[in-house]
Amino acid sequence: MVAGWEWDDTLFAGTAAYYRRGRLPYAPGLVDVLAEVLEPDGQGRLIDVGCGPGTLALDLAHLFGETVGVDPDEGMIAEAGREAAERAVAGRTRWVRARAEELPAGLGTFHVATFGQSFHWMDQALVAATVREMLRPGGALVHIADVKTEDPAVDGLPYPAVPHAAMETLVKRYLGPVRRAGRGVLPQGTPGGEAEVLARAGFSGPRHHVVPGGQPLERTADEVVAGQLSMSYSAPHLFGPRRAAFEADLRQLLREVSASGRFSGRQPGTEIFVRGKGNLDAAPPAV
Repeated sequence: MVAGWEWDDTLFAGTAAYYRRGRLPYAPGLVDVLAEVLEPDGQGRLIDVGCGPGTLALDLAHLFGETVGVDPDEGMIAEAGREAAERAVAGRTRWVRARAEELPAGLGTFHVATFGQSFHWMDQALVAATVREMLRPGGALVHIADVKTEDPAVDGLPYPAVPHAAMETLVKRYLGPVRRAGRGVLPQGTPGGEAEVLARAGFSGPRHHVVPGGQPLERTADEVVAGQLSMSYSAPHLFGPRRAAFEADLRQLLREVSASGRFSGRQPGTEIFVRGKGNLDAAPPAV
């Protein structure tokens, strides 16, 4: 955990309703790559730790006999359940409100554990050790994140880029210069070092795969606003009675950049790190 900061249940409070509309998707082809790497037979069990509104878990649910999503935020679990019903996979999915630190929580054992850009919020050493014990022999831990080194330039695309720097300045004008996180702050951001933590926990690997991004995206002002309100550091509740004023200023900023209310961007690539409970080179994960 981050020194001087403690998790609390307001970290993502109120953001779930904005997630699907505002967050960029994973790169096209992610599910195909994972299916090739993990070789699932449709009968195994998947646990997605820090599942949010089920973004990753629901895309993978058809590859497993049962998919369990775990997240501490009540709104996220509710959104995941609604989406599962809409996709007609409610019968093979289960959504558990719990912190990763509360695992194993009687959930049993799994063939695959996934972390979709969530591991940095957890007590990494504790969660890594616990999840390793929850994996069956030959099981795999899959860490998924956006590629951070790609050029997001929109040259040749029809609309201006989303003004992220100006939006960050606006957030700081309302909430102060130090990044907010629940009831606390994160002056240095969230921790890294996942590779070292997972190695110390006894995981082998990783096998590294990149799903290419770069595809043109078009976003509306409503989607950009939703994306901002889906972030922990600018969650709706942090603005208190100034929430409406913040959104009005944000929309004005967006109008000044793009009179059409449309923005161009590029799909980020997705990195996949697969680590084994046993020796990854000995045999593929038993899924």
